[in-house]
Amino acid sequence: MRPLPSGGRKTRGISLGLFALCLAAARCLQSQGVSLYIPQATINATVKEDILLSVEYSCHGVPTIKWMYSSNWGMQKIVEWKPGTQANISQSHKDRVCTFDNGSIQLFSVGVRDSGYYVITVTERLGSSQLGTIVLHVSEILYEDLHFVAVFLAFLVAVAAVLISLMWVCNKCAYKFQRRRRHKLKESTTEEIELQDVEC
Repeated sequence: MRPLPSGGRKTRGISLGLFALCLAAARCLQSQGVSLYIPQATINATVKEDILLSVEYSCHGVPTIKWMYSSNWGMQKIVEWKPGTQANISQSHKDRVCTFDNGSIQLFSVGVRDSGYYVITVTERLGSSQLGTIVLHVSEILYEDLHFVAVFLAFLVAVAAVLISLMWVCNKCAYKFQRRRRHKLKESTTEEIELQDVEC
């Protein structure tokens, strides 16, 4: 095999060097990139429901995941953890949060006060991070209100039925009282007529 001319070796060495440099730069940029995917950015729920705040992330290494809650009452930390380790759950959400290695959390038995913005931060070991937000709206259960209205209407119908029955009984009593009075009046008038006849 014949050696290449010295000019060809230089250009080939430079192109290999540039290729290696570009590969290293791409690898370096990849290691600092965090991507975050939120399949459902708005969630509507009812009281006492269990809610999954679902996310997925991709990055190199093990990131730190932090969930914050923001509402009219202020901002507070919910949980912070690294996948594979125990989560540091805030006192306000103890026994109400379950964490998953993909970054998702589940909230148990939500209430109206849980409505607001849930902010997730995924931070890579080298410092790059990505933010995402999920809006949660929790409303009262409608059928409980309808149940109250139905019970109230049933109560009103029962009261109306009792009042109608009482009115019917009163009407019958009044009718009998009037019949007796008429009968007594007839007897008294016939006695007066008979007395007048006797006197004459």
